[in-house]
Amino acid sequence: MSDAAKIGFICGSLRVGSINQQLMKALKKRVKAAGAKTIDIDFGKFDLPLYHGDLKTPANVKKLINKMKSCDGIIIVTPEYNGCLPPVLKNVIDWTSTVSSEQFHGPFYGLASCSPGPMSGIMCMRQLNYILNRVGADIVPTQVGTGDAADAFDAKGNLTAEPASSLADKMINQLLTRCARRSK
Repeated sequence: MSDAAKIGFICGSLRVGSINQQLMKALKKRVKAAGAKTIDIDFGKFDLPLYHGDLKTPANVKKLINKMKSCDGIIIVTPEYNGCLPPVLKNVIDWTSTVSSEQFHGPFYGLASCSPGPMSGIMCMRQLNYILNRVGADIVPTQVGTGDAADAFDAKGNLTAEPASSLADKMINQLLTRCARRSK
């Protein structure tokens, strides 16, 4: 790629040190190694209230949309809460989709999830894929499900578990390839 792609990273877990934060850091290393720039999109810094149609749209929603639109691609790394996506992630999708759809139509999207058990967040990724498709996002086909998180990373925080490690490389390649095609 002549110009380095800008890949935004969103984590559906706001808890510092969560296993999904760990997966996000591991994926960021791989994206940087592939020659792309990374951008943090931390929902915790936007302080959005619970979505309510009677509330005035917070100014931070437009700031968040602009940050998302500035990316060529976005990787969402999310935990699964009781078989569903976390409320903070759904809240952001709901708030931003009432103002614009450009943040979903512009960047390409990659999905990843990490869980302490063997199911690897597959139910959450399925739901997130459905919701993002409904708002017009272009999602790469490979998703990174990382189960048994306690054994998925090495001492340096690198994702080493298979097939998650291979899926991560494939997803990142798909994302960067789409970004490169668009920039031509």
